[in-house]
Amino acid sequence: MKRKIILAAVILLLSATVETFAGPPFRTDDPVPVPYMHGELYFFSSGVVDGTGTSGVGPAVEFNYGIFPNTQFHVVAPMAFDAPKRAASYAGYGDTEIGVKYRFVEQSGLIPDIGVFPLVEIPTGSAAKGLGSGRTQLYVPLWLQKDIGNWTIYGGDGYWFNPGAGNRNWDFSGVLVQYNFSDAFFLGAEIFHQTASTVVAAGYTGIHLGGSIPVARDYQILLSGDAGNGITSYKHFGYYLGLYHTF
Repeated sequence: MKRKIILAAVILLLSATVETFAGPPFRTDDPVPVPYMHGELYFFSSGVVDGTGTSGVGPAVEFNYGIFPNTQFHVVAPMAFDAPKRAASYAGYGDTEIGVKYRFVEQSGLIPDIGVFPLVEIPTGSAAKGLGSGRTQLYVPLWLQKDIGNWTIYGGDGYWFNPGAGNRNWDFSGVLVQYNFSDAFFLGAEIFHQTASTVVAAGYTGIHLGGSIPVARDYQILLSGDAGNGITSYKHFGYYLGLYHTF
């Protein structure tokens, strides 16, 4: 009788859906907000190395908090850096990002989580030094997520309003598949595509591989990277490395 009870418990544990967090370290985001009256912090750096030089942010801080049920406040405060190969390098405070994530459909049965996560990029960084855009930008995406056992699939599409001379409004879409060993240990892969954001740039498609490793109670290391992936002619190395804390 004991063996049957233990076997039933093991089967139930293996078939249970793991409650996951998503978004960083990937570019594709998810519709699930931080639980009401709970928060999370990311201390991170992310950037791109390509034929023109190196640019990105770090150290940077991302703060999310559940201000209402199914509603999350979001802010990113970054230090930015720009080190072109044939010009002067600069570092300083970058553009501030604020937003609100709202989930208006919770998953059940075949229905996924569905939510919106509009973001505003405030031009607090110096555009002349390559540390900011110089203009207010707006991103309006729609995200969906479905959990199936220990697997999580999420993705969606959004439109960037990108004003300024030489700039173009552009689109970002992505989908991610993630396997959750636990709520703090996962591996995932995303494929994404973005259209051209300036009149001299080209759109490109990329793949990120990454995950999360628990290091202490309520702390995780997040990391991801891509290296051009052979999907487009854009040769580069992109990375994300961060420390995550939930409370």
